[in-house]
Amino acid sequence: QVQLVESGGGLVQAGGSLRLSCAASGTIFSINVMGWYRQAPTKQRELVATITNLGSTNYADSIKGRFTISRDNAKNTVYLQMNSLKPEDTAVYYCNLKALYEHWGQGTQVTVSS
Repeated sequence: QVQLVESGGGLVQAGGSLRLSCAASGTIFSINVMGWYRQAPTKQRELVATITNLGSTNYADSIKGRFTISRDNAKNTVYLQMNSLKPEDTAVYYCNLKALYEHWGQGTQVTVSS
């Protein structure tokens, strides 16, 4: 059983920064993709960024240049550094791991005030 535990969300003013972390535990296939998705009220869940176990990254156009995804394979942890936050970044952010199966974290709230 794989568990994903997120941390680092909170309330920040526009222009500020936050760093999200997601630690995976359990039996994890070494070849995998970890990532972050987000869901704002009344909107569908959308991709934010992903990173493979080899370090290849993919970003949504809306956050390019502001957010950076990274991972520590030894710790099975993925990070999302979010800079220059905007009110439209307000959402619940979910950690995701795709290997043999797909797994989701419980989500962490990020609120950006104007």
